[in-house]
Amino acid sequence: MIKHFVTLQRKSFWRAASLSSSLWMKVFMGFWAFYLMFMMVAGSIGGFFYIKEEMGLDPFELVNQFLIYWVVIDLVFRYALQKMPVVNIKPLLLLPFSKKKIASFALGKTGFSFFNYIHAFFFIPFSVLLISHGYNPLGVLLWNIGLIAVIYHNNFLNILLNNKDWLVVLVGGVMATLGGLQYYGYFDITQYSSPFFKGMYTHILWVLIPVILMLISIYFSFIMYRKNLYLDAGLSEKSEQAKTENLDWLDRFGKTAVFLKNDIKLIKRNKRARSTVIVSILFLFYGLLFFTDSVDAYEGPVWKIFAGIFVSGGFLLSFGQFVPSWDSSYYPLMMSQNIRYKEYLSSKWWLMVCATLIATVLSVPYIYFGWEAYVAILVGAIYNMGVNSHVVLWAGAYVKTPIDLTSNKNPFGDKQAFNMKTMLLALPKMALPMIFYAIGHYAHSPSAGYGLVAVTGIIGFAFRNKVFDIIEKIYRTEKYKTLWAYKQKK
Repeated sequence: MIKHFVTLQRKSFWRAASLSSSLWMKVFMGFWAFYLMFMMVAGSIGGFFYIKEEMGLDPFELVNQFLIYWVVIDLVFRYALQKMPVVNIKPLLLLPFSKKKIASFALGKTGFSFFNYIHAFFFIPFSVLLISHGYNPLGVLLWNIGLIAVIYHNNFLNILLNNKDWLVVLVGGVMATLGGLQYYGYFDITQYSSPFFKGMYTHILWVLIPVILMLISIYFSFIMYRKNLYLDAGLSEKSEQAKTENLDWLDRFGKTAVFLKNDIKLIKRNKRARSTVIVSILFLFYGLLFFTDSVDAYEGPVWKIFAGIFVSGGFLLSFGQFVPSWDSSYYPLMMSQNIRYKEYLSSKWWLMVCATLIATVLSVPYIYFGWEAYVAILVGAIYNMGVNSHVVLWAGAYVKTPIDLTSNKNPFGDKQAFNMKTMLLALPKMALPMIFYAIGHYAHSPSAGYGLVAVTGIIGFAFRNKVFDIIEKIYRTEKYKTLWAYKQKK
């Protein structure tokens, strides 16, 4: 039976209309996967000897102390990025396949997720080094079995989190509370987690705890998945109270207000859109890698403006990169109406500009690291609003990725987003401001570098109407290719 399901999946891939773009996307993702695997192995080996020889500490003790953070970060990234177990169930439900087998196959596919086996490229070399330095091989084996159970517990817990909003709030609240208590010195969770992880090395009973948790999460994931395995799942929703939102305060934007209201309602009501907002919030903390000098590779002056672009442009880079794909479900209908592209694109532009302004205000605490840190964010925001907001809309004309808002398979789109044009248009987002800053910094001073980037953003504002005319023409040229792409079955 499993062999038959695998055969159906293989045929679905090779017969898909998006085969060519899918292959290119998989090649591109494969390159980064191998790069990440290499970095994991290098970090494992290099980290072991650095901790042992340079820091004079026991690598096993230190890794166990911080494993709790590894587990939490893994769960966060899974929730934001991992694809949910998706199979084309409608044809299968009409055939003599039991729901139990369909659910087992769908959940079994997650066992081969990249988010599961990437950990092996860190812990296997680390375990080999532990054994070669005198650690008990049986204890190291038990420790690895416990870690595997923890990782797969995260895998199936993520499936539950993606279908239970109250569980997301509960787990997120616990994480935030423990993190806050440790940050302010009231409670250190590592004092309790470290003995637990070390205990898996010495006693098999400690290993049984994550194994039991993994089995519980598998059981509830299976029950949840099988319970929702029917043809009309998701077609009807229970509602205790009907609510309407007019958002009249947006009417001041004229005809653009219609699209602004749709986008705001989309973000509030749809999980995939909300996921991009969560990711953009995480972007706010990205500057800590640069402004705290915690990573030696980021100590160069040019990297400051790179951080400023990312911190202030999280929403622009995550939500904006899939314009107009967010509207793909009704894009053909919209194109049949008397709607100007310029009005449609203006609504997206205003949404990204407002989000960038909000991110800039929320980044004020970076002043703690010095005024120059916040100036980099402020200048990055000006460049994002004046230049990157236009580049994102321009690139959107070539991103023909239909987004199914009824699916949580991937919050960042699917297969057709990767092509050479979007790669080339990605360069002005990050490379150009770094080049402009480097010219000003090395030719005169850091202030000149920031000034040059800011002036570039201001020029983008000044020529906004002209740039919009160019982008509108591109959208008109790509209109029928986009409509064709949105009608394809993947």
